Amino acid sequence: MGAAPAAQGRAAGAARPLAVRAPWHAFQVTSRPTAQERLRDLARLRRVRDRIDRDYTQPLDVEALARGVHMSAGHLSREFKAAYGESPYGYLMTRRIERAMALLRRGDLSVTDVCFAVGCSSLGTFSTRFTELVGVPPSTYRRLAASEAEDVETEGMPSCVAKQVTRPIRNQEARLTERH
Repeated sequence: MGAAPAAQGRAAGAARPLAVRAPWHAFQVTSRPTAQERLRDLARLRRVRDRIDRDYTQPLDVEALARGVHMSAGHLSREFKAAYGESPYGYLMTRRIERAMALLRRGDLSVTDVCFAVGCSSLGTFSTRFTELVGVPPSTYRRLAASEAEDVETEGMPSCVAKQVTRPIRNQEARLTERH
């Protein structure tokens, strides 16, 4: 009949390349990344954090953030939490709540308007997360911020300082500082 299909394209008499496999003990398997890999991962994590800071009003999910830096969603979440102390979603919500606090202090927007302005699509989730981070519901915060405007004046204060002064404190952190 003829030559085998794989050999039809080769010249007559040409030797087939042999696959050489190294023994299993020749490979170095390590669970720790090299210094270069760690630096590359940290640069990717900074890009993710910067994207969250820049695009917090957009619908962002961990899978999309991970695709943007060529990582799996699970790896991104683990590494982000190890580097920054919270998950990418937690960091995103903290940014959104910080911005919501600033908008609520202004007093000219409703809680619903603020919810959608900071990129949340569910008023219930927004209110729950806001209460978890700040300690009071957004409507109460808005009312208290209006009455306390005389006590803590941020007008004229550099924005970096005002952001630090008004940054939400997680309930766990608040409980720890109250004990001391």
